[in-house]
Amino acid sequence: MPSHATESRLYAGVYSDPDFAAIFCDRNQLQKWLDVERALALTQAEMGMIPDEAAREIARAANAESFDLDALGRQSRETGHVLVPTIRALAALCRGDSGEFVHYGATTQDILDTGLVLQIRDAWQCALARLRSIRAQLLQLALRHKRTPMVARTHGQQALPTTFGYKVAVWVDEIDRHLERFDQAYTRVMTGNLTGAVGTLASFGEHGLELQRRTLARLGLAAPQTSWHSARDRILDVAGLLVQVAVTMGRIANEVYHLQRTEIDEVREAAPPGKIGSSTMPHKQNPSTIDLISALSRLIRAQMVALTDAAFQQHERDGTAWRIEWAALPEIFVYTGALLARMDEALAAGLDIREQRMRDNLDLLGGRILSERVMLALGERVGKQTAHDLVHEASMRARRDELAFADALLADARIRDAFAPGALQALLDPVTYTGLAARMVELVAGETAAVARHRTTATEAAAQIAAADIAVRG
Repeated sequence: MPSHATESRLYAGVYSDPDFAAIFCDRNQLQKWLDVERALALTQAEMGMIPDEAAREIARAANAESFDLDALGRQSRETGHVLVPTIRALAALCRGDSGEFVHYGATTQDILDTGLVLQIRDAWQCALARLRSIRAQLLQLALRHKRTPMVARTHGQQALPTTFGYKVAVWVDEIDRHLERFDQAYTRVMTGNLTGAVGTLASFGEHGLELQRRTLARLGLAAPQTSWHSARDRILDVAGLLVQVAVTMGRIANEVYHLQRTEIDEVREAAPPGKIGSSTMPHKQNPSTIDLISALSRLIRAQMVALTDAAFQQHERDGTAWRIEWAALPEIFVYTGALLARMDEALAAGLDIREQRMRDNLDLLGGRILSERVMLALGERVGKQTAHDLVHEASMRARRDELAFADALLADARIRDAFAPGALQALLDPVTYTGLAARMVELVAGETAAVARHRTTATEAAAQIAAADIAVRG
């Protein structure tokens, strides 16, 4: 009976995603180990280290569907070793004495680490497909609303006008930097390890480096210059990427959460028929998916602590630290898969952008949101510092006495006399003070060499996700 949220029949639909769960399930993990054993045996046969017949037999038997997972679990507990039961089972499935050549010269961590990288590679592609889809949908939203005026807030307070499209473009630009980081890290991360018991390749003889290179090339992985049994920076590379993505998604979710607050009500999560906000308050429309994304982003970040602890390895191998990864890395990936899937789905369902409410909120301060604009225009006549003091005084008077900002400004002769009739009122139109927001949206939408290959439409991104799903399940 599952006890973890990612495997629970009650919670798995929100805390996990089928694609990522399939990548990190027991049988797929076992298959990745067997894939490494198969590649090692075939390469050793090519190099004359083991008989060809033995390699062919090992390759034939290396099919996870032939293994009893429950039996492997029991034997793992009995032996105190996670891989030995698999090695024994694989050897037993081989005909004749071919099983004697299973795992020839390798050490457990060679197989587990290289198998893990194969899992990471599959999950990597799924994550990128989701991230591209999210980016494509956000970019469409940014372009659609590049001139939609709204309040920009700093320190939780109304600051100046901006546009909703520009706010979203900042998110897109951040995602583009994540996509660049994925590209930059790919070769570093997609590196296997077949270096023997203490990383010296002693068990493989003088051709150990060639054996490692050819075996890993067969798996589509790069070969390391030295063993990384105890150097876990590649794992931290992966975790760091996932955490940064999670923080971005969490930040977006948190922004939508606050913009949906009744008192602001500028953006709402979609509420399709049948969606229930509260079990006791029928009127409520809770941002439930946004809530979940925010929670998942924090769960993902929490796993970084465990994985950082796992990097403090001693000597050439350290099981006390290494075993932390076995729990934390699959979990961070499964949570990330759920987070990206939920964000993708929330955007596909459509955010309710309340343009009139955005416009209304620009008037909540009675014009004071344009104080910077008035100050700069006045500063051209009386100097910036003097203008700041005069406009600040008028702003505080308007706030204290609940006056329209225009009235407070015009009540001061020093300000009133500096402007031609009607000029001050023109400065107080928030729609005309959004700066270069629309142009910067267009800059983000423009092609650049660094991110062009990641730019895709929402339709193309959906096709990529479907292809990734077929690859994982197929």
